[in-house]
Amino acid sequence: MTPEELEIAFNDAVERINDHTEPFPADFLLRLYAYYKKATNNYERPSSRTPIINAFKTNALFQIQHISEDEAKETYIELVDNYFLYRK
Repeated sequence: MTPEELEIAFNDAVERINDHTEPFPADFLLRLYAYYKKATNNYERPSSRTPIINAFKTNALFQIQHISEDEAKETYIELVDNYFLYRK
C-alpha cells in the first residue's frame, strides 16, 4: 500500500468509527485510542477528568511505543475492519 493509499484507508477507518452510533467495548476503544494517537503522532496527555481512565490510556500508549506511525495506521485499519466484520 502506498503512503497515499494508507492515509486514505486510515481516514476512512476513522470516519467509520466516528459515524458509528452504538457503544464500543471499552478495551476496543482503548486500543483504537492508542493506535490513533500513535498514527497521528499526537502525544498530548490524556484529558479525561477521571484519573483511572487517564492511566489506562497512558498504559495503552506505552504498550505500542515501539511501532511506527504507519504500523499504527495499519493496525487501526485492521481493528476497525475486524470489528465491523465480526460484530453481531
